[in-house]
Amino acid sequence: METPVAIEGARERLVCGMNAAVAEKGYAPTTIADVVRHARVSKRTFYEHFGDKRACFLAAYDTASAHVLGAMRAASEAAAGAPWSERVERVVVAYLEAMAAKPELTQTFLIEILGAGPLALAHRRETMERFADQLVALCADLRRAEPQLRPVSRSLATAVVGGINELVLGAVEQGRASELAQLRRPAAELIRSVLTGPEP
Repeated sequence: METPVAIEGARERLVCGMNAAVAEKGYAPTTIADVVRHARVSKRTFYEHFGDKRACFLAAYDTASAHVLGAMRAASEAAAGAPWSERVERVVVAYLEAMAAKPELTQTFLIEILGAGPLALAHRRETMERFADQLVALCADLRRAEPQLRPVSRSLATAVVGGINELVLGAVEQGRASELAQLRRPAAELIRSVLTGPEP
């Protein structure tokens, strides 16, 4: 019988195996056999953790989003004493660096999720809402130190997150995932302009 540590390790390997298989073939052609081959575990182990390919793929997607959100949160906390504009830029840089550092996760996170069916699209929507919530929290924190900044609603944050997502998606589709750092200026400027623009 596997120990809890071994079980967790197998799950992590399967998630990594899914990312590797999807990066190699795309989501639709990927099979469970591909996943377990990359993970170096058995199909029996796969089914001990996931009911089907989609469940494993969504776990990989959740892992990618948690990694990126965590990097952004850490950057925001580390820059807590910095001027608000610099703090925005550090969070943006953390996001772009996290995406560029693991191209296979970026492909899963941005591209393959779009072709994985209605459930995956709903899952993606929930994840984008978490990004929007984190942006709302960041902006509220900035306003506590700089009350002149504009309040940012959930709907406005969703629009900003969508805009930045499209910038990154366009670069990845063009094969420029390693150049995401170049998007720092427009992405940070978008957030700054929202914070300093006139209230409706």
